Order: sequence, then C-alpha cells, then structure tokens
Amino acid sequence: MSGVTTAVDLERVVAIGELGDELSGLRMCEPAALEAMRRSLARHGQLTALVTYRSELGSGLEIIDGFKRLRAAQALEWRELFVTVAPDTSGIDAKVRIAELHDGRGLTEIEEAWLVHALCRQDGLAQGAIAQRLGRHKSWVCRRLLLVEALDPAVQADVRLGLLAARAAVALAQLPRGNQLAAAEVVVRRGLTVRQTEQLVVEVTGCESAEQRDRVLESWRDGSRIPTDRTSSRRRLRSEAEWMLADIAAVCRVGARLQARLLGTPLSALGEGPGEMVRRALMSVEPVLDALASTVVNATAAPEPTPRAEP
Repeated sequence: MSGVTTAVDLERVVAIGELGDELSGLRMCEPAALEAMRRSLARHGQLTALVTYRSELGSGLEIIDGFKRLRAAQALEWRELFVTVAPDTSGIDAKVRIAELHDGRGLTEIEEAWLVHALCRQDGLAQGAIAQRLGRHKSWVCRRLLLVEALDPAVQADVRLGLLAARAAVALAQLPRGNQLAAAEVVVRRGLTVRQTEQLVVEVTGCESAEQRDRVLESWRDGSRIPTDRTSSRRRLRSEAEWMLADIAAVCRVGARLQARLLGTPLSALGEGPGEMVRRALMSVEPVLDALASTVVNATAAPEPTPRAEP
C-alpha cells in the first residue's frame, strides 16, 4: 500500500474539546469494543496516542485513529488525551492513512466501502486514483463502491450504531433497497447469525411476488420459520413468556447502549446530515417509549385483592 509521505508526527497532550471526529463516520464503534476500551483506560491509562491531523477547514485537530479511545475517555470524564499530530496532511491523506493504519488488522468490508465512497463522492477522486492511493486493484474499488451505494442508508445507520453486524449488512445489500429495511428488522429482532441472514436473503430473493416475500419475512419475524446454521440445531418455538423476556432483555440492552452513546457523543459531532437523521429518529422514539412506559405500569400494577365472601 502506498504511504502518505509526511514528516515525523509531532507528539503532544491536548484537551479533549480540541479534538474533532469528522472522520468517525468511516469507522464502526461497537458497544462491546467501546466498553472494553473504557475498562482498559480506567485500569491502565492511555497506552497509545491518538493519531490526528490539522484540518484545512478549522484550527482544531481531527482524529484519524482513536475514536474508541476518545469515546471511552469522554465516558470517564477525562479532560486531556495524548496525541500525535501528522503534519502536512490533507483530508484525502487522512482517509488514506486510516486504511494504512489498519492494513494489518483490517477494516471490515463495509468500513472499506465507506472509505472508498468518501474518497470518490466527497473528495472527487477517480476510481483508478483511489486504487493507486490504497494499493488496491480498480475492480476492488468498484466492488466496495457498489456495496455502499446498494445498501440502504438506514441499514448503514444500524451498522454504525452496533445494532447490525457488518457482514450481515453485506448480505442484505444483495436485496433491493425496498426490501432491506424489513429484512434488517428481522435480523436485529431475531438476533440472526450471518449465515442465518444469508439464508433469509436467499429465501427473500427467491420470492416471485410481494405477497410471497411478505409471508417469508413474517415467518422469520414471528418465529414460525426456524433458522438453522452449522453451529445450531432446530429448536422449539419460544412461548409468549419467553418472547416477552427476550424483548425485555433487548430493550434493556439497547436502551443502555443508546443512552451511553447519547451521553458520550453530542449529535452535532455526527455531522449535519447524520446528526439530523438521528435527531428525527429520536423524536419518533419518544412517543413509543411513553406508550411502553404506560403499558409497563399497567402490566406490573398489583392486582386488587379479591373480596372475600361473607360467612
């Protein structure tokens, strides 16, 4: 992979408020990984400096690598972080360096697609130029670009929020955009594995009508279709009580995760487009939560004692 030729990075300690994360949309930040980073910082302190550059658009430093460290430090209410500052680095250089820094560990396929899409659609690089900068073949660049442009933005948002696995999203990209959201909802609700998601996609793709497709999705959604893979065997359907317990656990898990994200990242940090999309989604959730809270109060209210008959 061709490198970004710069002078030696400059090391310094900076206030967290000086750090921008405009490139964070190119990376996933799964809750489990974020929590592991928070525990690591709390126990060992910061072991690795964030990699940053000075954006042409402002005086602050923008993060190239270290978004989980930033989120974890914010959760711990730290005020400063140790960073290296890459001099003479443009926005394009910064994106290329993300790929370089993860060349050994590897980005997920969808993160690669986000990176290619940003270089092509935002920065205006031709596919051949992107291939040269990333040390890849032009066909690889084309496949990644097709992936992100075939995938519904709302499904991509689920990936960014950690609700949907990246490989499951890649499988869903084989469906027409109009079918992806309904299928993604099934995957998230049922907790399907990647292999099970691929099974779902095959079945939906094979449907000859919208009615047949809806029946297939409903059978997966309500549990009458029992998904299988190499690591699981056929299991009995859940009872209504088991479904309720599973949904309660999911609400607690997702609610706590969403609360941590909202506390750790202001919507303004997401960028104008994604921030507004999340804001509208939150507004749509509010009445749902109010209705759920009312229903929970009624469901858990102690039953009135049955009056005893007079002797």
